[in-house]
Amino acid sequence: MHSKKQAPVRYYVGIDVGSASVRAALVDEFGTVVAHADQPIQIWEPEPDHYEQSSSDIWAACCLVTKKVVCGVDASRIRGVGFDATCSLVVVDKQFQPLAVNCEGQNYRNVIMWMDHRAVSQVEHINATQHRVLSYVGGVMSVEMQPPKLLWIKENLKESCWEKAGYFFDLPDFLSWKATGVTARSLCTVVCKWTYSSDGGWDDSFWKTIGLEDLVKDKYEKIGNHVLSPGEPVGKGLTPEAAKDLGLPEGIAVAASLIDAHAGGLGVIGADVKGHNLPCENQPITSRVAMICGTSSCHMGVSETPIFVPGVWGPYFSAMVPGLWLNEGGQSATGKLIDHVVRGHVAFPELQSKAATSAHSIYTYLNSHLDLIKKSLPVGFLTVDLHVWPDFHGNRSPLTDLTLKGMVVGLTLSRGLDELALIYLATIQAIALGTRHILETMQAAGHHINTLFLCGGLSKNPLFVQMHADITGKPVVLSKEVESVLVGAAILGACASEDFASIKEAMAKMGKIGRVVQPNHEHKRFYDKKYEVFLKLVEHQREYRSIMNSF
Repeated sequence: MHSKKQAPVRYYVGIDVGSASVRAALVDEFGTVVAHADQPIQIWEPEPDHYEQSSSDIWAACCLVTKKVVCGVDASRIRGVGFDATCSLVVVDKQFQPLAVNCEGQNYRNVIMWMDHRAVSQVEHINATQHRVLSYVGGVMSVEMQPPKLLWIKENLKESCWEKAGYFFDLPDFLSWKATGVTARSLCTVVCKWTYSSDGGWDDSFWKTIGLEDLVKDKYEKIGNHVLSPGEPVGKGLTPEAAKDLGLPEGIAVAASLIDAHAGGLGVIGADVKGHNLPCENQPITSRVAMICGTSSCHMGVSETPIFVPGVWGPYFSAMVPGLWLNEGGQSATGKLIDHVVRGHVAFPELQSKAATSAHSIYTYLNSHLDLIKKSLPVGFLTVDLHVWPDFHGNRSPLTDLTLKGMVVGLTLSRGLDELALIYLATIQAIALGTRHILETMQAAGHHINTLFLCGGLSKNPLFVQMHADITGKPVVLSKEVESVLVGAAILGACASEDFASIKEAMAKMGKIGRVVQPNHEHKRFYDKKYEVFLKLVEHQREYRSIMNSF
């Protein structure tokens, strides 16, 4: 009896543009990352809270990493390309050339980054309108969304940028345009960051009310009047020019893109969990939250019907998983905050030197050091009198208060490595307590969440993962592939190639779970008390502000 000849394995390319680097992966049809590459990209900070990038620099990095991951692979087996990126704002002129988003007139700096907070007065003006579209962003628009940034450009760079602009792209849509020559936008970006409605489209009255009526006049040509669902094929696939740039054959399917956090959600949230004894087994996907933890963190929960959660973005229909409503909580600075706290400490040079000597990363070394100093205590209990409020870059969810600041209570005159390890631990706990705050707000509004699915850079840190399990009281599932965001981008490419019938089918086949981390329920009382202190910290901060405002 002759055995059937196995069909050759099919591959998909996932390209992820993060805040500080571009990464690409070649992923097979079973969700395994077979090649991976990354390349740093530049960030300019011309003044506080202004963060800019270059779309030319970003595209060049995309080409470099893609060529690396496809090198030596039979091109006929690469079936599709998917992009995801941060929700940064890209500005080009009518000939698609970069336009400066700064007063210096530096045209190559044509991207206002997602974490740029220059448009504070503009977002206050938008929120004061109390327009109906704001009910879909938790009631209050974030300064990190695109309408306030567009308004800032009109008010501050009217002649040099606003009047010359041909197109305003969300970065994921810029990448799909660059690959295909088609200016179609993804439903994910325009719904989540631009106030587009999946059933009603753009709301003319909103743009007129906030002072951007110019966008309505040209039938939204500049911000997108052709919208595709994530994973749908864009145009006729890769153009000859883009194919040459990327080292791929022309015509390969290119998918309508996703925001990076949503790609991470796609890469983990639909995985098959049979046999792991998890509370979400045999439960709908709505019992899960995907947490994408990197520079910042996003908390993605889906529901069958729209749930309006105060201070949490959404509900957005089909913005991540087709047919389901998405709510998105978030913390503006998590990985960035941990870095800030650790690298700014007086003992950091000592940490750096000892970590290098032991051939460990600084965070692996800190985790080991905490194990040394904890003695007989559980490691988390070391912060019984050290507490952090983590909003050093304002609060995105669930308080939506940009003006909140970071707080640390319990400092001493000690300056050594022990103290650095403790403030590092307290910062990680504060981020996990912030996650608990977001989850409790989502559950109070009608979500039923019992399992966390973590991905992103911080999910590689076992202390970060265990603290999230212990503090939320929920099991944490880590994906088999650490690079879940890249798997999510590749899933988009797989859908565009039409090798899978739907995104849900591709998610189930390509998303694989790895380790499961259970909470230590015997520590619950300690973390309940820490959470009580956590909520007191913000209450007190607001009291202090009130006292000083009466001056």
